[in-house]
This record gives sequence, C-alpha cells and structure tokens, in this order.
Amino acid sequence: MKKTLILGASTNSARYSYLVANKLVRKGYPIVNVGRKNGEVAGVAIEPAEVIHTDVDTITMYVGPKNQEPYYDYILATNPHRVIFNPGSENPELAAKLNERGIEIVEACTLVMLNTGQY
Repeated sequence: MKKTLILGASTNSARYSYLVANKLVRKGYPIVNVGRKNGEVAGVAIEPAEVIHTDVDTITMYVGPKNQEPYYDYILATNPHRVIFNPGSENPELAAKLNERGIEIVEACTLVMLNTGQY
C-alpha cells in the first residue's frame, strides 16, 4: 500500500482530515499527518511540514488555498505521484506548479474515493 500524506491533519473528530486518516489506516495505508497543531490521529503523530518524506505516493489536501502558499516548496520537495484537492482546497496556482512537475492533480473527495474503491 502506498503512503499518503494528509496535509491539514487535525485531531478534531468532526474534520474530514481526521475521518480520512482513520479510514486510510483501517484500509492498511501508511499515513503521514502534517498539520499546525500537535496531536495524534489514527495512531500517527501530527508533525510540522519540516521533514521531507520522499516515499509519499499521494498528498491529500485539507488546507484552503489562501493558506497553501507556505507549503508549496514542501509539497514540491516531497514529489508525490498525485495531489488530491479535496472540496474547498482547489488551487489553480499550486495545480499549475504540480502540473509542471508531472504530478497528477485530482479534484475529488478522498473520503468518497475510499468509500467507492476509486482511491
């Protein structure tokens, strides 16, 4: 199973990033939680966007476009196979940068993708 980085991970059980982290782990996917606040989700610590994980297949985005710019270099350095822009996180500027690098761009809901076998 390919590793997924959850950008915007939260310990708030009402957040989609929380639900997705737990769903991914239940389905056997290794995850990396990246967020602004300390904590743990699905048994995995939330870390700041400092350590570059070069073995990430997918980044699933839970950060709004207005707050994404500080993460651009981090995302590009991670060099994932794809980035999933969940509803509300779509960002044409970042999408263009990803496209230049040949990184697949998906505008979809990760939770729906997991529930329907499209992940």
